[in-house]
Amino acid sequence: MVTGASRGIGAAIARRLERDGIRTIRRSSEQADLSTMEGVDKALEGIDSLDILVNNAAAAPGGPIETDTPESFDHLMAVNVRAPYFLIQRAPINDGGRIVNVSSAATRMANPAQTSFAMTKGALETMSRTLAHQLGPRGITVNVVAPGATKTEANENIFTPELEVAIETLTAQKRLGTADDIADVVAFLASDDARWVTGQVLDASGGLFLGPPALGVQ
Repeated sequence: MVTGASRGIGAAIARRLERDGIRTIRRSSEQADLSTMEGVDKALEGIDSLDILVNNAAAAPGGPIETDTPESFDHLMAVNVRAPYFLIQRAPINDGGRIVNVSSAATRMANPAQTSFAMTKGALETMSRTLAHQLGPRGITVNVVAPGATKTEANENIFTPELEVAIETLTAQKRLGTADDIADVVAFLASDDARWVTGQVLDASGGLFLGPPALGVQ
């Protein structure tokens, strides 16, 4: 099951898994409102067993702190933290299964416009490490993929030409990420090839902030 799979990274993940021959259940916000526990339960309706759970759905960043409200903060926490936690708790995940949670490079950046968003993703990463330890005896792996700036049909309007150039300057591979870049990493972690990888945060940002552009590093 892939949450947030109607478009963007989630849709690319579902397509990639399906190309690998995996029968994929897609869940979108139109099908289940993950800001509510009722939506969490609805997302799992009719599912008797799962081999792979990809927690990709996320609420958009709020902030900065001056403009955040308790309501917007609670919504972020509900979708980005509570929903993945209780989906894992309630999903009928088979022994030997795979859980992949999608975080963000925002957890290692100091971006005032994404403080509350980064907090939720930091919580997701901590949860993943502890659950990897708890679920390990069942052969279940729990890992995290942390995308950097990733341009998709769902968010392309925010990437102005100026912003694209700025991000490319800060990225080792000198380009923005694509949804397929992220989907391929998730597919690896969901595969048997990654059976000995668990409790890890895999940065999938093309090398964001690896070098100081002011020094002319190419």
